[in-house]
Amino acid sequence: MRLRHLILPLLAAPLLTACINDGATYEIDNTREHVLSLIREQPYFWDSKVNLYLVVSRMPACLRRHNLGVGTEKTKVEIYQVPSGAFIVKSGKRMFATETQTCESFAKMDGEPAEGMGKLMGTFRVKNGELVFVREESEEAKSADN
Repeated sequence: MRLRHLILPLLAAPLLTACINDGATYEIDNTREHVLSLIREQPYFWDSKVNLYLVVSRMPACLRRHNLGVGTEKTKVEIYQVPSGAFIVKSGKRMFATETQTCESFAKMDGEPAEGMGKLMGTFRVKNGELVFVREESEEAKSADN
């Protein structure tokens, strides 16, 4: 009986480690006070669904967590900035608009805005098994490399 109590937790440990609970951050002004962070949570190891959340923060003024819905561990999330300073967040085919002045505005969009998506700032994606934010290279940086 005693052996069973010791073995059961050891057998369950690998199953628990398969769950995803991580995040990555885009530093808007290259500071930790003004950021967009993507949080991924996989509640059940046997389910490939991952809950995605966007944390919008401009400290100390505001901080909010918004639900982006469900994706997979490989779902890419693109961040665009429009001229007004607001952001468009594209997760798969879903798009949302948000802002960092009050961090409260968050709305699902039916499609791309007529005035365009704005400037692609970068993409949250899995790289070498880790969620990271990959900044979009500016045209100047691309030209300098050539």
